[in-house]
Amino acid sequence: MTTSAPSTRNARPARRARRTSGTRPAGTAVRWVVRHGLPGLWLARGARRGDPASRLLRDRAVRDDPFALYEQIRARGPLVPGSLGLVTTSHPVAHAILRSDGFGVGWDAASAPWPMRRAIAYGDDPDVAGVAEPPSMLVLDPPEHTRLRRLVSRDFTPRAVAAYEPLVRRIADELLDALPHRGGPVDLVPAYAAALPVVVIAELLGVPVQRREDFLRWGAAAAATLDPGLPFRRYAASERALRAMHAFLRDHVARLRRAPGQDLVSRLATLPEEEALTERELQATIMLLLGAGFETTVNLLGNAVVLLDAHRDQWAALAADPSGWDGAVEEVLRLDSPVQITGRTARADVDLGGRTVPAGTHVTVLLGAANRDPDVFPDPARFDVSRANARDHLAFSAGVHYCLGAGLARLEAVVGLRALTERFPALRVAGAPVRRDLRSLRGFEHLPVTLG
Repeated sequence: MTTSAPSTRNARPARRARRTSGTRPAGTAVRWVVRHGLPGLWLARGARRGDPASRLLRDRAVRDDPFALYEQIRARGPLVPGSLGLVTTSHPVAHAILRSDGFGVGWDAASAPWPMRRAIAYGDDPDVAGVAEPPSMLVLDPPEHTRLRRLVSRDFTPRAVAAYEPLVRRIADELLDALPHRGGPVDLVPAYAAALPVVVIAELLGVPVQRREDFLRWGAAAAATLDPGLPFRRYAASERALRAMHAFLRDHVARLRRAPGQDLVSRLATLPEEEALTERELQATIMLLLGAGFETTVNLLGNAVVLLDAHRDQWAALAADPSGWDGAVEEVLRLDSPVQITGRTARADVDLGGRTVPAGTHVTVLLGAANRDPDVFPDPARFDVSRANARDHLAFSAGVHYCLGAGLARLEAVVGLRALTERFPALRVAGAPVRRDLRSLRGFEHLPVTLG
């Protein structure tokens, strides 16, 4: 995502600092200043000066419809300078960056000014660490990233994901059975779009499904911290939710160590000594799997329903020929990507797009814009579930950080949308859907529908 994080090379001083910061309000304030306060001021300054990348992250008017601004940036070239470094809307350039060993996601805090290093060490607290902080795989480069990913990747191979289809269909049917078939509009996000992936990932991770409301709340808190410049109150609320999530995970891991199951967390918690994760690595990995396990899919399902409702002829065609759902999901991922923004930093001088990008340069990759690049996708703003090259999108990133759960998200979307269409063919969006107040992630907070 857009948020960078200190390198794990600073883990030792950070552990010492935790004894001083603890749960004191000062620790929260310091963390907010470093991660959101100062970045927010910088972005606000850039937005006032008309910097497009800053406007994307600060201007509320741009949140619901960023695509016109994407095209303004695209008109300025494949690599556009701004207050955040360079910005790209180009699909070929974005693809090259995401796959290049010359770019990484980590940031070495040792290169920061001395006051910043002290603030990072003082504010470190594992009990409020989110998915955008080490040792989360999201912000680690190889070899650390490779080691952690290898331990979980076998549960997300194509063969493993295919075996989950009966589970996904069963859960989808149970949730659809529970929807009120009469009366006023139903908010499809909590009732189905969010519930389906969170129940699935809870089953796979061996966590109690009855805690799904907690998981959704904690996941929303973790997702919010991906956006730079959060207001202090919202950040403090996110920390409280993250602290509760970490407490639950500690207890859950302890239970599974006493009585392991066949789930992924049981396996990670009982690895042999030569592969064993530290407690902080284990917490970070479970948190990322749990949050990422439903964040992409809830946005994907909601975006799909709104797009298909606006193109009833294509929805009807899919109802008549369900074999087209795979392509339809790829087109939703392309046109209205659940993840809109990510970032990379040049680890060395890199030749890119006909120019040299100096080491240390940050590049903001606008995935949502790259997926509408007219040089790759003809008539890119048109929604077409039969688009031949829709799967060339970058909605799941590329390279070593290609989304580990991409196959599961696709399966949940295909099964979930097909089941919804079969059960409620006359479903319609009723009223105005409400977008989530996020920039990095794009989806709906509320989606009222009538079931017909």
